[in-house]
Amino acid sequence: MVALNMRRAGNLLALSLALTVPTAALSGTSAHAKRGRTPAIAALTKDGKPNVQSAACIAVDAETGEVVFAKSPNAVRAIASTGKVFVAMVARKFKLDLDAITEITKEDAEFARGGSRTRLLVGHKFRNQDLLRAMLISSDNRACTALGRAVGLTPTKLVKEVNVLAKELGLKKTKFSDPTGLNGNHSTANEMAKALAAAMKDPLLAEIMGTRDTVVRSVAKRPTAIAYRNTNRPLHSDRYQVLGGKTGFTNEAGYCLLIQAEIAGRKLNMSFMGAKEELTRFGDFGRVASWIETQASSQPAAKAGASTSAEAGASSGAKDPATVSSGTTTAASSAAKRAD
Repeated sequence: MVALNMRRAGNLLALSLALTVPTAALSGTSAHAKRGRTPAIAALTKDGKPNVQSAACIAVDAETGEVVFAKSPNAVRAIASTGKVFVAMVARKFKLDLDAITEITKEDAEFARGGSRTRLLVGHKFRNQDLLRAMLISSDNRACTALGRAVGLTPTKLVKEVNVLAKELGLKKTKFSDPTGLNGNHSTANEMAKALAAAMKDPLLAEIMGTRDTVVRSVAKRPTAIAYRNTNRPLHSDRYQVLGGKTGFTNEAGYCLLIQAEIAGRKLNMSFMGAKEELTRFGDFGRVASWIETQASSQPAAKAGASTSAEAGASSGAKDPATVSSGTTTAASSAAKRAD
């Protein structure tokens, strides 16, 4: 009986101690995490600049070339699928027949291995203009080598011509070793904004990159219809006039975004590289765009001072103040490699 009472007393003591431990500590999560929320990211840094979470970015006036805002714009980083704008420009440079038909091959599948899910099946045939749409709107990796083959370029020659184009555009830090962006390919935020500017001068490429949704059909007796939705999320919102752009992701590159938009009466080419979370690059675009609007509505002297500071930071490659990491939700972060 004494032993039984002692065991009961011990159990009661353990229970009372457990009840004094905070619930958050028992679960191993913070109050924010328990509610499924994350702390909001401040729109501005302490010095009043956009609180950009991406590792590097730049916003350039498309008409004047003025650097409106920049963060580590000359740092060399992996570019993932944003490099597909170069493949598109090379295809156009080599006079791609838009109405000609190209078949997806096992070679295309091999070079796209490790990337995001494709909807261009081996053996299916497509018009070249539809392969351009699949590559630029939904970032289908199989379209890259297929388009190269359509203009007589093997994957190796395609990479060579993409590097030639980069040199022609004066992009000294842009280097390609892979046609899809899954392996290698590096540039800077500054040079990728210039590449976007060059691509958007082509009316066809601008039209494709500015398309929200499209349907591509295979060429066959019983065609397969493929519905594509642009991966550039700000394009689907009417908050800003987004003209076009390209997304990209690999583990090495992080989440990237090229985007051209008209903000406060100015056409801007913008590049965001190395975001840690999928939605962060889009949030960064919103933070920079909102800041530009605010600057435009302020006094001329304030605008001039802000632009001068941004230009100085871009030319010197000075780093922005440290920022907290984004709390947005990532998608497919466990994938070994993926270009979106």
